[in-house]
Amino acid sequence: MTSLKVFTQALMDKKKEIVLFSATAIALYGYDQGMMSLINTNYNYLDTMGIDGEDPLVGVIVSVYYLGCAVGAVFASLLADMGGRKPSIFACLAVTSLGNLFMFVAGLGYSRGAMTMMFLGRIIMGLGVGGIDAVIPVYSSELNSEGGRGEALAKEFQSNIFGLNMAFAINLGVTSSLGKDNQWAWRIPIIAMQIYPVLLLSFIYRLPETPRWFIFHEREEDAKSALTDIYGEDDMKGKFDELKQAHDDESSHSIGYNDMIWPGSNQFHPTMVTVMGQVNQALTGYGAVSVYGPQIFELLGLGVTVSEYLTQGNYISYFFLMTLAWLLIDRVGRRVMMVGGAFGMATSFLILTLLGGLAQNADKLNIPDMPIAIVGSVVLYIATGIFGIGWLSQPWLIPTEIFPSTSRAQGSAISVITWGLANFAVTLLTPIGFNNLSYWLFLVFAVTNLFAAWWTWLYCPETGGRSFEENQAFFEDAKEHGSWSVLKVGKGDYRGMPKGEKDDGETQPLLGNGS
Repeated sequence: MTSLKVFTQALMDKKKEIVLFSATAIALYGYDQGMMSLINTNYNYLDTMGIDGEDPLVGVIVSVYYLGCAVGAVFASLLADMGGRKPSIFACLAVTSLGNLFMFVAGLGYSRGAMTMMFLGRIIMGLGVGGIDAVIPVYSSELNSEGGRGEALAKEFQSNIFGLNMAFAINLGVTSSLGKDNQWAWRIPIIAMQIYPVLLLSFIYRLPETPRWFIFHEREEDAKSALTDIYGEDDMKGKFDELKQAHDDESSHSIGYNDMIWPGSNQFHPTMVTVMGQVNQALTGYGAVSVYGPQIFELLGLGVTVSEYLTQGNYISYFFLMTLAWLLIDRVGRRVMMVGGAFGMATSFLILTLLGGLAQNADKLNIPDMPIAIVGSVVLYIATGIFGIGWLSQPWLIPTEIFPSTSRAQGSAISVITWGLANFAVTLLTPIGFNNLSYWLFLVFAVTNLFAAWWTWLYCPETGGRSFEENQAFFEDAKEHGSWSVLKVGKGDYRGMPKGEKDDGETQPLLGNGS
C-alpha cells in the first residue's frame, strides 16, 4: 500500500502535471506544421479548393494561419493579464477546436465557398494556437525557478516535434492507404487534431493559476494556496515572500504596449531582443522545412514517395535530438546554443546548395544522382537537429525571462506576433522560392543564418541561470552605458551563464525530485 501511495503521489505531482499540460498544448503548433505538409499535395484537396499545386494560393492558405496567430496572441495576452493565465488558455483551446472543425468541413458535401471556409478555419485556428503560444510559455515560466526554466520549456517544445511527427505519420498513413485522390486522406489528419484541445480542456481544471498573477492582483491567500499546491506547505512561505518582494519592487512600474514598442521607452530594448529572436528564428528557414519538407527532399533529386518517407524519418530524428536541447540549455546557456546553431545551419545550407546544384544538373555533368541525394539527406537531417537544439525553444523562452511581471504576458504576445508575421512571410514566399530559385533557396537560408548568428552574438544577453530580476538588471545597465552590445554591458558578464551555483535550491528544474 505504501508503494502504491508513493506511485500515485508521483503521478499526481503538480509540477509534472504542469509540464505535461504545457507540453501537450505546445504540441498543437507542431501538429499544424506536420498536418499541412502533405495536405498541400493531396489532389482532392487542391480540386476542392479549386487550385493547382503551383498556385500561390497553396502558400497563402498555409501562411494566413500565422496572421491569425499574431492577432490571437494580442487578445490572449490581454485576457491572461486581466482574467488569469488559465482562463486565457481555456479560451484559446476552445477557439482552436472551432477553427479545426471549420477546416474539416470545408467543401464537405459542397464545392462553392470551400476555400472561404478553409481560410476561416485557418485564421480561427491561428487565433487559438497563437494565444496558446503566447500564454503557455509565460504560464510555465512563472511556475518554475531560474535553474530549470530552460529545461522545462525545451521539454515542452520537444512535444511540439511529437505533434509534428504525429500529424505527418497520420498524413502519410492515410495517404498511402487511401491515395492522394481521396478526400479522407486530408480530412482525417485535420479532425485528428481535436484530440489535443479536447484532452487539454478536460484536464485544465486540475492545474493552479500562477502565484505571480494572484499576487499581482492582490489575491495573496489564493497565491499561498497555489504555492502550497505546487511546492508543498514547507516551501510555501519562502516562495511567497520572494514573489511578494518582487511584486512590491515592480508595483510602481505600470507598463503598457506603448512602453514597449516606441524607441526610447522603458521596455523597448527587451522588446527588440524579443522581436529579433523570433525574426532570426524565422530566418533560419526551418519554418519552411517543417511545412514543405517533402519538396526539399525532391530538390535533392529524390522521388515523391521516397521524399515523403524521408521527411517522416527527419521528423523522428528531430524529436530524439531535441533531448540534447533540454540537457544542455540550462548548463551551456541559450546564447551559445543559438550562435553555434546558426553557424551550423549556415554551413549545412551551403553544402545543400552545392548538392542541390549537382542533383539538378546530374545528367549534364554525367554523374550519378543517388550518392548526392543520400549525402544531401544526411546533411538535412543534421541541420534539422541543429535547429531543434539551438533555436526551437530559445526565442520563446527568452521573452519570459527578461520582462517584469507587469509586462511579461505582453512581451510573450509580441514574441508570438513577430513569429506569426515572420513565418507568414517565410511560408508564403517559400513555395515561390522553390518554383523560381530551386536549390539556390538553400543559399538564401545560409546567408540569413549568418545574420542570425551575428546579431545574437552582439545583442542577445545570456538569460540562463539568472532570476527575472537579474535579467532585467542587464537592460538597466545597458541604458546607463548607452550601448546594447552584450560585449560591453556589465563588463561582458552577460555573454555567458553566471559563474558558480546557487545553493538555495533555485537550480532545480521543474521536474526535479524535490517538491
